[in-house]
Amino acid sequence: MHTLTQSIVPPKPPEEPQQTPHPLATRTESGPITTGSSSFPGTSRRTASRASGRGRLGAGLVDVPVVPVKDPASAVLDDPSVSENKRFCNNCGAEVGRGTDGAPGPAEGECHKCGQAFNFRPRLFRGDLVGGQYEVLGSIAYGGLGWIYLAKDHNVSDRWVVLKGMIDTGDATSMASAVAERRFLAEVEHPNVVKIYNFVQHPDPNTGNLVGYIVMEYVGGQSLRQLALEHHREAGRAEPLPIGQVIAYGLEILPAIGYLHSIDMLYCDLKPDNVIQHGEQLKLIDLGAVRKTDDYESPLFFTSGYAAPELATEGATVASDIYTVGRTLAVLSIEFAGYTSRYKHTLPAPDAEPLFALFSSYYRVLKRATHADPVQRFASAEEMADQLTGVLREVMALGTGRPRPGLSTVFGVETRTFGSVVSEGPEPLPLPSPADVASVLPLPLIDTDDPAAAVLASITATEPAELVAALTAAPQDSIEVRLRLVKARMEQGDLRAASSELDAARRLVADPADWRPNWYRGLIALAGGHPKAARESFEHVYDAVPGEIAPKLALAASAEQEGDHFSAARYYELVWRTDHSYVSAAFGLARVYLAQTARNGAIEVLHSVPDTSSHHVAAQVAAIKVKTRPTGQTPVAEPDIHDAAKRLERLVLDAERRTRLSADVLEAAYGWVKAGKPGAHPATPNRQVLGCDLSERELRFGLERCYRALARLAGTAEQRHALVDKANSIRPRTFT
Repeated sequence: MHTLTQSIVPPKPPEEPQQTPHPLATRTESGPITTGSSSFPGTSRRTASRASGRGRLGAGLVDVPVVPVKDPASAVLDDPSVSENKRFCNNCGAEVGRGTDGAPGPAEGECHKCGQAFNFRPRLFRGDLVGGQYEVLGSIAYGGLGWIYLAKDHNVSDRWVVLKGMIDTGDATSMASAVAERRFLAEVEHPNVVKIYNFVQHPDPNTGNLVGYIVMEYVGGQSLRQLALEHHREAGRAEPLPIGQVIAYGLEILPAIGYLHSIDMLYCDLKPDNVIQHGEQLKLIDLGAVRKTDDYESPLFFTSGYAAPELATEGATVASDIYTVGRTLAVLSIEFAGYTSRYKHTLPAPDAEPLFALFSSYYRVLKRATHADPVQRFASAEEMADQLTGVLREVMALGTGRPRPGLSTVFGVETRTFGSVVSEGPEPLPLPSPADVASVLPLPLIDTDDPAAAVLASITATEPAELVAALTAAPQDSIEVRLRLVKARMEQGDLRAASSELDAARRLVADPADWRPNWYRGLIALAGGHPKAARESFEHVYDAVPGEIAPKLALAASAEQEGDHFSAARYYELVWRTDHSYVSAAFGLARVYLAQTARNGAIEVLHSVPDTSSHHVAAQVAAIKVKTRPTGQTPVAEPDIHDAAKRLERLVLDAERRTRLSADVLEAAYGWVKAGKPGAHPATPNRQVLGCDLSERELRFGLERCYRALARLAGTAEQRHALVDKANSIRPRTFT
């Protein structure tokens, strides 16, 4: 890795090799730029990180392999040297120190292009005592700003420390970076950021000039780049790290980045090389590029392939740091060949990258984090971590078959369900009306920073007309007031007025990345019977908050209303597998399975509604009805008849409902017997169903009893007469 000189626009990176065994094995470009430009609009948004206390790596959702902490002495290099393909002039970026005609290139000399001196040899050696207390054991790595050395601190219990030196003792840019570190990095105190202990000077062995060294804590373990390459070698093929593990790394990195933002610092140069895992913990280890948020003058260090495109003109910001997180996760999770060239500022599309096609939510997180427009990126590390946590829950639920529910920080819970009413007609699960769906979908939580938040909290009206009156009389207009008026107008059935309120709300939006107007636009379109337009709005919301359940549920319902059962099933399944509290998704998934003639799939989903849910009985009733309905010309199978009967016997139901379901089961059994008992095994004993033998005569008697019982419970004389006639017609002939 080489360092470029100060310039407004970074030079073009070198051409990528034609054959790339792994994206992390390619050479990346890093370098400083200077800019006097001010921050772009949008960087004033909330940037505070989560609390600095760390949890177990993986957020309790995924197990990440522990990386043993190595003996520090084993990290010392026997023959420290910089490979020739990593030697570049620190001033102009030209190749230096390269061999010719088979002869090795010099490790020190002058650049043939600009005359700048270069020296890639270590400056400290075993036994050197730096600053009067740090005994050097040797070189352990070569980084962006030069050699890194292992030492013992004789003043503090011989603890292991790291000394970070300079690429060239005469280079003013590198010295300025070290001085900057010395000035403010001692303020950094976070468990996921390497600790800076001291700043010392030591004379250069060749010139005698004093050279500055940063003294940092020693972090044993492996960098994420090393872990990715090791995984590649062990797999024996081009295979990136497991996606759950990569997301777990992101969730450990983001609080550290957010912490730096909270104390007005920017990391600037995040990449897999700069993050080490030791044990179950991650640490950001290279603070050479860290700068104050209001620093627009000092050299800005970056790495090609990870750096945001606006760095050269806008400088470093919270948004550019978010960008580096997205790029780092992308490089670790896919075979990202071309990430420094063809995809330097883009991502492969889902049709070109199978992982993105499989995990659309993850792709959307990366897409928003690396958006070309900085204002459209996540506003803070905390916001990105919230969405990434939701994506991890989804990924692990799909991978393990176990729900991984979690509370949303931006949406309310599903307080009601749509489509859970079981019909007595030929279709046990009828399609809910668009208006019903729109009225039930979760709503965004009220922004507590909204100027009218306190007023909204005090409004107790529940009837739409009363709520409209209370909101209209609110002493202060705000986007939250307008959005609540949108919902109230929808509940009144006045979609035209709801659209007018939404237009007024849009005029109050200050943040171009605010997705809430699109959510309400989708609700209005859905309620108005325009599912295609609703899907377009909900897609925008999904792009903005890809870790949330609500947009996927809304997209599923809209796709179902449009007749796109494939898409509806995909989204309903994402919701239901992740969180079993969204029972609307279970009934919706069952409906679209039935629409696709996947009867067994529908039954399986209905059976998965937990008995702790208030909709468990409705789901079981629906499953019984589905089991007892023939598919086309195919009669119901005997195992389904027995299973439906057993499930019915276990349910607690009122007399009328139990009798109706009993009639459904016996009618299915009667149809199976009349069809010649297809699929019955001769050796299978003739088991009973709801107390009736599986014979035509006994089933007729059973159905007669059901119809007469229903007749006694009928609400009208017409219904009673019809049921009595039905009982008489089914009753077998007798001699009494």
